[in-house]
Amino acid sequence: MRIFLDANVLFSAAGAESATRALLDIVLLHAEAVTNEHAWEEARRNVERKRSHLTAALNNLKPEIEFSEKFKEMDYPVLPDKDQPIIGGAVASRCTHLWTGDKRHFGPLYGRSIQGVKIVSGVMLADEISAKGW
Repeated sequence: MRIFLDANVLFSAAGAESATRALLDIVLLHAEAVTNEHAWEEARRNVERKRSHLTAALNNLKPEIEFSEKFKEMDYPVLPDKDQPIIGGAVASRCTHLWTGDKRHFGPLYGRSIQGVKIVSGVMLADEISAKGW
């Protein structure tokens, strides 16, 4: 599995005691975690603005995640412009999954695949991982 991490996942994973961090730790053991600068910068800005005490924890995650510069121009009409680099990055990076907690924009796409990338929530990803015995 190659799992693209959206900014909200990175933001939540900065909290060492969060369920998102626990799930990310499992992903890091058994799969590839991928993101891009667009997602990382959004997560970094939000951590600095809302949870500045977790800035170091977020930065400590960086070496464990593959950063992809690949991008496929997408014009997926259901998603706002700010999310086009997320889906475009996941597709171009040949990820199997896009893990996002953005229910507002990606929620209607949960469980669906876009050009080979399955859009999943944390719960959906945890269910898949559990089924694999991880």
